Amino acid sequence: MILSDQEIISEISLGNIVIEPFRRESLGSNSYDVHLGKTLAVYTVDILDAKRPNPISLFEIPSSGFVLKPDILYLGATEEYTETLSHVPFLEGKSSVGRLGIDIHATAGKGDIGYKNHWTLEISVKMPVRVYAGMPIGQIIYFSVQGKVLTPYDKKNSAKYNEVSALPKESQMWRNF
Repeated sequence: MILSDQEIISEISLGNIVIEPFRRESLGSNSYDVHLGKTLAVYTVDILDAKRPNPISLFEIPSSGFVLKPDILYLGATEEYTETLSHVPFLEGKSSVGRLGIDIHATAGKGDIGYKNHWTLEISVKMPVRVYAGMPIGQIIYFSVQGKVLTPYDKKNSAKYNEVSALPKESQMWRNF
């Protein structure tokens, strides 16, 4: 089941969901809108290698915005820090963002119970589009879980994205080899 706005507020009051900063106007009927952070990143190599670390270059979005271009993978992050202690969070793009031709994740839309961080966004565009820090970029939907979770994400030895940061984080796939 997907949590309603009332249930999201209830779970926040119980400490099972944390959203910082929390803006009441960002709460939808059954989701919470998240916003684009001020920093983007791009990989600095032409060919990415899954078995090796791939360096990135970070830069801030100017107040006048930044034009994203097709054929470039941008990494961004949500302004919001979130914790989800008993529900499965799904990050999806907002329809208005999609209608601008912006995809906010390649494959990583599902979070794990125990994830405590800003969300890294894997941003690509169909045509050039100007984006701005602080603009609504996606929405988190919370699903109920049946059964007890044995090992939350923040307790897994294999978790690669536990270091809290408001900056985009490059792929850590190489740690799997």
